[in-house]
Amino acid sequence: MSAITALKGDSAQQVRSLYRQLLRQGNQFAAYNFREYAKRRTRDAFRENKDVEDPRRIQELVQKGLKELQVMKRQTVVSQFYQLDRLVVEGGLSGKQTGTKGDLARQKETGFD
Repeated sequence: MSAITALKGDSAQQVRSLYRQLLRQGNQFAAYNFREYAKRRTRDAFRENKDVEDPRRIQELVQKGLKELQVMKRQTVVSQFYQLDRLVVEGGLSGKQTGTKGDLARQKETGFD
C-alpha cells in the first residue's frame, strides 16, 4: 500500500498537490540544468518514499516538502535575475541572429567585450 492510498481525504490530496507544486516550481528555473535537476529530484524523492505508511512520517515528509518548496520559490526568483542564453538541448534560436530569409547569419558571441 502506498503513502497516497494509505491516506484518506485531505492528506492524499495534499501529497498530490505538493508533488504538482514542486514540479511546476521546478519548471520556473531559468537555467536548463536547474530545471532538470529540480524535476528529477522531486520525482526521485516521491518514489523513494512511496511505500511509507505511517501517518506521522507522511506528515513529516509533507512538512519537509513544503520547506523545500519555499526554498525553491526563492531560488527561482534569484535564477530569473541571471538569465543566460538557451542551451542547444533546449531548442529554439535564442542567442542567434538570423538573416533576412530566416537562415542563420551568425551566432552571437558570448564572453567579454
